[in-house]
Amino acid sequence: MIFPIRSKAKVLALALLVISAATWLYLSVGETEYGRSLGPVAPRFSPTASLLGDLESRLQEAEEENRKLRLQLGEVRNEEQGTGLGSEGENSSHCDHRSLTEKCELIHVAIVCAGHNSSRDVVTLVKSILFHRRNPLHLHLITDSVALRILGNLFNTWMVPSLQISFYNASKLKTDVAWIPNKHYSGIFGLLKLTLTKVLPSDLSKVIVLDTDITFATDIAELWAIFKKFTGQHVLGLVENQSDWYLGNLWKNHKPWPALGRGFNTGVILLLLDKLRMIGWEEMWRLTAERELMNMLSTSLADQDIFNAVIKSSPSLVYQLPCYWNVQLSDHTRSEQCYSELADLKVIHWNSPHKLRVKNKHVELFRTLYLTFLEYDGSLLRRELIGCPTDGEQQETRQEALSKLDEEDPCYDFRRESLASHRVHLSFLPHQTPPADPYDVTLVAQLSMDRLQMLELICRHWEGPMSLALYLSDAEAQQFLRYAQASEVLQSRTNVGYHVVYKEGQLYPVNLLRNVALKNAQTPYVFLSDIDFLPMYGLYESLK
Repeated sequence: MIFPIRSKAKVLALALLVISAATWLYLSVGETEYGRSLGPVAPRFSPTASLLGDLESRLQEAEEENRKLRLQLGEVRNEEQGTGLGSEGENSSHCDHRSLTEKCELIHVAIVCAGHNSSRDVVTLVKSILFHRRNPLHLHLITDSVALRILGNLFNTWMVPSLQISFYNASKLKTDVAWIPNKHYSGIFGLLKLTLTKVLPSDLSKVIVLDTDITFATDIAELWAIFKKFTGQHVLGLVENQSDWYLGNLWKNHKPWPALGRGFNTGVILLLLDKLRMIGWEEMWRLTAERELMNMLSTSLADQDIFNAVIKSSPSLVYQLPCYWNVQLSDHTRSEQCYSELADLKVIHWNSPHKLRVKNKHVELFRTLYLTFLEYDGSLLRRELIGCPTDGEQQETRQEALSKLDEEDPCYDFRRESLASHRVHLSFLPHQTPPADPYDVTLVAQLSMDRLQMLELICRHWEGPMSLALYLSDAEAQQFLRYAQASEVLQSRTNVGYHVVYKEGQLYPVNLLRNVALKNAQTPYVFLSDIDFLPMYGLYESLK
């Protein structure tokens, strides 16, 4: 009965995709620079509590229907495997790794992040993980001082239940890799993944390592469950590289680092830390790098070259992951062989320097998925994991304070809004600290999307430093980013700090916005102004 089983599987899979698409379409349709973006992007209005409740109940119904269909589809796939259909080598995912991960098992993820732009990328990556996850998470972030300030404040104000954050000082690790010449655009930070056995806690036995340009399309618990497939000497889980880079045939005289076959991509790595420490990983990669640099002189793909050189010498260390766990959208990629339908996608890796502008047959589909999470309202990801213990003391305190409010109180709306926790993304765009000057003064103001046109005018009139708080939704923040990057006036200024306060509730938090802008002014004096006021020419020098 092979044909009826396959037919049933296709019908169930199609039904599942239709329901998922309908759910996303219901949430909203957002406009982007690439056309219409289908997905749960942030709404352009402030929804009422009743509307949100209705939306949440319908979403739960759709998710429950999805769950039932997945179970049925899983049963059909089991029947297929029982009749000899499907194999371990296929590029579609036939195994349910969810069953191999405990319900409330803590999943550890490590990410190297440096600078303003990389910090924004991390937020989108984390959104895609939180959207699908069903397990508690512990993020281990190796950061420079800029990313530490930005992400430390963001996660502190985001207050996501069952999410732990640990930061590690990247500057203390630079000396371990600074001796390695690296041509890759990631610079010295592109080599820091080699040092994770040293920097991460000694009692941490395993971790998933991710690049910042990753988008998840499934529950990360499925990837975590693959650790249980490691046997023998396996200490690394990697996906094969999907370009011909390591084959050395991309152009004349192309000489890549040594690799096993096509080599492996290090955008997604499963690290068995305890075993790596036992076999002397630090000495292993260091000796390999020293040996190969005598001929290669520098790395072209940062840590990936050194990982591959180690694997070339010791192939038994690597467990090859199915390629849908790292669908690489790089130049000259063969990623199309990793999937035959949308349901096959697990992880998308924007590893081309061109990022969203990369040439790929299905790039519009991938771009839509990425933009969905880019503009998704992060406040909706503050959902608790049912059945798992909570560790959010702040969240519990807020819920207790909310329960004590009297809805008959004429000031109820104001008291409720005062308990809201607004996510704050400091230094949304790169800027420099002004040089020390005992008489310097910063213009401080706050604005929303409807006053964006004032920015260029003020920048022309005020040449000194500015600290601006912008009250925006997640989708509006991306519109502001595109506006700022397209403006010659704003791009020419390096002394303006833009601090995004994400929308929460229905009232405009003018005091909070002013305080965020004030707190992040970095001069001895400040000049508070409404965004509608245009300073006269020369006022900055006059005030000094």
